[in-house]
Amino acid sequence: MATSKLSPDAFKHVKVDAAEQERIATPALTFTQDAIRRLKKNKAAVISLWVLVFIAFISIISIWLSPSNPNKQSLNYANLPPKWPGIDLPGLNGYMNGQNKYAGMGKNVYFLLGTDYLGRDLLSRIMVGTRVSLFIGIVATFFDLTIGVFYGIISGWRGGMTDTLMQRVIEIISSIPNLVVVILMLLVFRPGLTSIILAIAFTGWVTMARLIRAQTLQLKDQEFVLAARTLGESSIKIAFKHLIPNLSSTIIIQTMFTIPTAIFFEAFLSYIGIGLPAPTASLGTLLSDGQKNLQVLPYQLLYPAIVIVILMLAFNLLADGLRDAFDPRSEH
Repeated sequence: MATSKLSPDAFKHVKVDAAEQERIATPALTFTQDAIRRLKKNKAAVISLWVLVFIAFISIISIWLSPSNPNKQSLNYANLPPKWPGIDLPGLNGYMNGQNKYAGMGKNVYFLLGTDYLGRDLLSRIMVGTRVSLFIGIVATFFDLTIGVFYGIISGWRGGMTDTLMQRVIEIISSIPNLVVVILMLLVFRPGLTSIILAIAFTGWVTMARLIRAQTLQLKDQEFVLAARTLGESSIKIAFKHLIPNLSSTIIIQTMFTIPTAIFFEAFLSYIGIGLPAPTASLGTLLSDGQKNLQVLPYQLLYPAIVIVILMLAFNLLADGLRDAFDPRSEH
């Protein structure tokens, strides 16, 4: 078989100066910038983030701007179906069972999501209930960040007998169901936000503490931590300068899972009647009231259920996106 040879004329010499050889074509990104870049590629997480921002904005401005007083009762407007002015669509035109329920009430009387059995505006109560649920989620996040993070760091950093005793405390707390804790709180406090907040404060931080402890046990033997200890830095400085920044991904991800858990916990308590007392609105109380009229007035249950489903879904999709974004091994 003949062997073909290439002549020197077939090659072209390319000259590249030293500055071009040293130039970095791709800009350098920090860990946070790279995580944001990964998150932006996750369309479901980005959409969920904007949905949550919108819901939070609407619930906050309802403090000053609300369609009506959420606790104002008017039996003349009881159980009115939704009505949108100028829209003649089934379910939005004020008709129910073939009858115009707004007949004789005037053109300026309408409720976008209808009213409940006491004539209270359902839209206003959903806005207030969403705000209460988000507040519960923020409180749960606060205890996660204050108790859970520092408890886990201390347990993992100290190790030995300290770690053993602190983990036994966590096991004791974990063995008590949250519902039992709430019932015990009701024996001391009246039903309301105080009982729910104390129940969350007592048990809500345990999962965060366990995760942070496990990560701290891995990080404290890393070279950068050993170097900081060799240089004589105190444990507090090491925790704030080295441990917490490297634990940020775990903290953020667990926080995003904590918020929907707390919201659902409050809704469950209010639904079974040991949560927020009347007339305070929450998603749980709205679901409980709507369930009583499900067969004849399904909209009273449907709209609060849609809101809580959107909240749960958006928080979980965003948490999944953050988990992928902060995972260096992710392929996104």
